[in-house]
Amino acid sequence: MPIVTIQVTREGTHPGADAVTAEEKAQLIEGASRLLLDVLGKPLDATFVVIEEVPLENWGWGGMPVDAYRKQRAAKAT
Repeated sequence: MPIVTIQVTREGTHPGADAVTAEEKAQLIEGASRLLLDVLGKPLDATFVVIEEVPLENWGWGGMPVDAYRKQRAAKAT
């Protein structure tokens, strides 16, 4: 019985959105389940997928909060 945990930041995937939509979550669940079926032969009804949305201020990257890291990267790109 595989259990897949997907962690994403709690922010939208397009301007104006502030969370991952129910449709996007459904696609993640279907895709992860299908991958385990295709690669390991695990039946869909035996695979559990958990999606955890993490507040952006609780996510770090490159040794700093992700918002600060993104700003630093953007400044270097210009």
